[in-house]
Amino acid sequence: MRIERVRSRSRTAGQALLLGAALAWGCAALFATKIGDIQKAPGQWDGRTVTVAGKVTGTHNLLVVKYYQVDDGTGEIAVVTQSALPKEGENVRVKGRVEQAFALGSAHVVVIVETPPQR
Repeated sequence: MRIERVRSRSRTAGQALLLGAALAWGCAALFATKIGDIQKAPGQWDGRTVTVAGKVTGTHNLLVVKYYQVDDGTGEIAVVTQSALPKEGENVRVKGRVEQAFALGSAHVVVIVETPPQR
């Protein structure tokens, strides 16, 4: 009987931890800036620090720059990073500064330059 109670408590603690992690991710996504909003008015977001959350859809490691694309369901944006690249399909939460890489007529290339993690 005693062993069953310990296993039950352990399972309950694991479920609570999993639920807490899911809630944290959900809240992070709720308070994140929508990528679609940035893309609709890139000039208004230029230079501002934002947090976006979504799924990594691609990674690129070029000689001079590393970046990955994040899609949150409202749009997709490139995130320039100095850190290790996340894996494709991974859910991420990214804080960084919005920068217009260039604008040509009505076409705008907007990226987020990731804020390096504090150590």
